[in-house]
Amino acid sequence: MKKNLKTSTLCVQAGWEPKNGEPRVLPIIQSTTFKYDNSEEMAMLFDLKKEGFFYTRLQNPTNDAVAKKIAALEGGVGAMLTSSGQAANFYAVFNICEAGDHIIASNEIYGGTFNLFGVTMKKLGIECTFVNPESSEDEIQKAFKPNTKLVFGETISNPGCNVLDIEKFSRIAHKNGVPLLVDNTFATPINCRPFEWGCDIVTHSTTKYMDGHATSVGGAIVDSGNFNWDAYADKFPGLCTPDESYHGLTYTKAFGKLAYITKLVAQLMRDLGSIPSPNNSFLLNLGLETLHLRVPQHCKNAQKVAEFLKDDTRVAWIHYCGLKDDKCYELGQKYMPNGSCGVIAFGLKGNRDTAIKFMDSLEMINIVTHVADARTCVLHPASHTHRQLTEKQLKAAGIAPDLIRISVGIENIEDILDDIKQALDKI
Repeated sequence: MKKNLKTSTLCVQAGWEPKNGEPRVLPIIQSTTFKYDNSEEMAMLFDLKKEGFFYTRLQNPTNDAVAKKIAALEGGVGAMLTSSGQAANFYAVFNICEAGDHIIASNEIYGGTFNLFGVTMKKLGIECTFVNPESSEDEIQKAFKPNTKLVFGETISNPGCNVLDIEKFSRIAHKNGVPLLVDNTFATPINCRPFEWGCDIVTHSTTKYMDGHATSVGGAIVDSGNFNWDAYADKFPGLCTPDESYHGLTYTKAFGKLAYITKLVAQLMRDLGSIPSPNNSFLLNLGLETLHLRVPQHCKNAQKVAEFLKDDTRVAWIHYCGLKDDKCYELGQKYMPNGSCGVIAFGLKGNRDTAIKFMDSLEMINIVTHVADARTCVLHPASHTHRQLTEKQLKAAGIAPDLIRISVGIENIEDILDDIKQALDKI
């Protein structure tokens, strides 16, 4: 395929390149296994000496085509799909961490990821220190330890809608010889490509804008290929020393810039699973084909909703980086000058019951756990997605008890605003 294609063209064309007589549309290869003519060919696949398909848990033509498209959109060297965004974040970290290691994460991240890092991975022997992303570089530097292996943040935090200073976090991570991982779910590569700002690895919950229709749960990990693992070989033995499960193969020596992604597939996916079904990847690809059309409409509608809420006297506060007086406006303009996403955080004057009354009064807009698809939806994180967190943990994660998360869809803006107005009139 021609190089240097624009993002909108990549959404439609990248990943699947049919040969003469093959299907123009990406086919669903709904097969667990693949046939070869002789034993030697299969043996070379298992030894990672030859590329090809032999078992769908490791590779599948449909899954791989969609992974290639997402890698192209982000500007990475390779990608791997997972069965969920949670699986993507777990694999991205576990690929370079083991018991006794330490990671640093922004405290303003999705509640499920906060719990994954702070509770579940702790049980595996991997400690996490959460930092306030607005802290100075000197303050964040204090969180580093000799066994720190990576830094993690979200381009736009869920549900707080804060914008990560990617360059600052990249600078701090690289100063300490570790990579920066960024979850780019909300911004998508349509509005932000973190690799261009120094990020090393990107993750996605493809369940959100990439799918766009709330049909398929999935995740993706994309590697920039830019981090020099061998320069810090003592920190990353899994990549830079022989893997005995592959006859002593060393990933950085055998695969160069593809070392990180190859290890993800050949070792973690081999041992842990968590693959998406080819059918789900097919549906994801359909969503990706219109990503460049949907995301601008989400942003356009969200901007109008944000401006309306800002001027309504019943609204106590609002956080959306598209508003000029928002604390993240300058960062938003720096990293996402064409728009951020369709998600807005705001609070109403009153108490938690006020928020519940407002949401229960909505008619077209639904209360759902999901976010970032074609339909406008709303959620009260303290009562729903972050319900497992204590008041202290909610505060640590930057989530106010009255925070309402509204994910503005692509419906007619007048219908969206009318529903919000009538619900506000009832509180």
